[in-house]
Order: sequence, then C-alpha cells, then structure tokens
Amino acid sequence: MELSLHLMEQLAQLFLMLLIGLILVRCRLLRDSDSRVLSLFVLYVVTPCAIINSFSIECTRETLAGLGLALGAGIMVQCLFIILTAVLAGIFHFNGIEKATLIYPNCGNLVIPLAGAVLGSEWVIYTSGYMTTQTILMWTHCRSIVSGRNEYEAKNIFLNVGMISVLAGLLLFVFRIELPNTLLSVSEKLGAMMGPLSMIVIGMLIGGMKLKEVFERPRAYLITALRLLALPLTAVFLIKLSGIGSLIPGGERVLMVTVMAACAPAAANITQFAQLYNTDSAYASVLNVVTVIFSMLTMPLIIMIYQVL
Repeated sequence: MELSLHLMEQLAQLFLMLLIGLILVRCRLLRDSDSRVLSLFVLYVVTPCAIINSFSIECTRETLAGLGLALGAGIMVQCLFIILTAVLAGIFHFNGIEKATLIYPNCGNLVIPLAGAVLGSEWVIYTSGYMTTQTILMWTHCRSIVSGRNEYEAKNIFLNVGMISVLAGLLLFVFRIELPNTLLSVSEKLGAMMGPLSMIVIGMLIGGMKLKEVFERPRAYLITALRLLALPLTAVFLIKLSGIGSLIPGGERVLMVTVMAACAPAAANITQFAQLYNTDSAYASVLNVVTVIFSMLTMPLIIMIYQVL
C-alpha cells in the first residue's frame, strides 16, 4: 500500500509537469509543434543516457538472474496482450491504431523514471527486459498493424536508438567497463531529465488540441479501460498464477517493474507510426492523451492489487 501511495505521488508530480507543457502552449509562449524538438532530444539523447545509466551497477549472478526473469516476463506479457487483443478485435472490430494501443504501453519514457523514483535506481535495469521485447515487436508487428503492410526490415529492428542503447548498456554491464566519472556524471544528469521532458512534451501536445476533441470520442474510453485495467489485470493474474516470482530471490520486486510497464499508457511511437503512414494520427494522439491522464489513477491501483495478491 505504501508503495502504491509513493507511485501516486510520483505520478502526481509528472502530471504537474504535463500541465507546465500545456500552459506554455495555451499562453502562446511555445507552439505545440515545438514539442517535436524536445521529443527528438528525449529520443536520441536523454533516453539512451537513462538506459545506459541503468546498467551502471555491479554485474552479479543475482542481477543476471533478475534480467533473465524480466526478459522472460516481458515476452510472456507481450504475447498475452497480442493474443487477448486478437480475441477482443473479433468482438469490437478494432482498427490498427486501437490494436497497437492495447498491445504496446509506454514502457520507456514513463516507466524508467517511475521505476527509479519508486523502487530505486538499482531496479531501473530490469525495465530493459520489457523494453527489449517491445522494441523488436514495435518495429515489426506494431508497425505492420498500424500501416497495414507486412514489411519487416532487420535494420529497423536492431539499428534503432532503443536497441542500440540496450546493447551498449549490456556490453558495459557484462564486461564491467566503467565510464569516466565526468562522462558518467553528465549521462546521469541527462538521464534524469527523461520524466520531466517526456511529460512536458505530452502537455504541449495536449495544449495544441481542443479538449472537446480529446474527450468526445466514446470509443476512446473503451480502449482506455482495456489498456489500463483489463489487460494489465490479466497480466498480474498470469504472473501470480505462474509463480515465476519465486524463481529467484527478489523476483516479486523484479516483476513489479514488468507490471509497471504492462499498466502504462499507450506508447508514443504509435502516434509517430500513424503520422508516418497517414493512418489517423489525430485519433492515435487522442488515445495517447486519454490513457496518460487516466493512468495517474489506474497505475497505483494495479500495483496495489499486485502487492495484495
């Protein structure tokens, strides 16, 4: 319960940062299109620093076991989401953007800073388990269902900034390579900007929208309820019933990072893919915004249920 309250406090802080971005745009100090510059900075500079920083801990047998557990749980949960979405799509006739929203949460920009703030910086490394799985699927399965094309390019899977950062961090971790103190300090300071900048970007995007357009689409609430409650709860029950948390010491806490990722709002990449392939990026943005707003309430609830079970 205490951890859930701490998570709620951290989410409230991020929400205030979101409001800053919204106010900047509404007061015409910035334009919503200016968020693209910040978004690129977060993607190509801040996120790699945050990922690489997460591997700046001692390589021990326990840590390697935790990484293996996190990777296995990430694969299990992603497969679960793909299967459940396929079943639900037969009932509700989801389009590609809706399917992608259900399957792919924002396991990077939001979960990395949250895991560090709530659990401690030494636990951030376990976000890489879910991120590695999702990064591969994001550039294959997700891109395919959003675009409607069955195109898979190896360079997009392995030569994107997320995978390169994870691989670089793993090399430093496994071979115990220590970065110079000055470089490490700069990297840590840049990585710490991830949460604030990501939320300011989202706030700027909201500021450029008419709030009526965001909240007047009833179907968005169905997708939000499934993304933030139904699918994460199913993942929690699967994790608990499987008993994989007892495989290693501290396994339950490692898997809490996976649960955080599973109950996060929709991935921002979905909107980017929609823009790239001209497939209703406005609707993708609406789903992203609505899931971000309601996740402030649902994420602490899911974590509390995970702790109680």
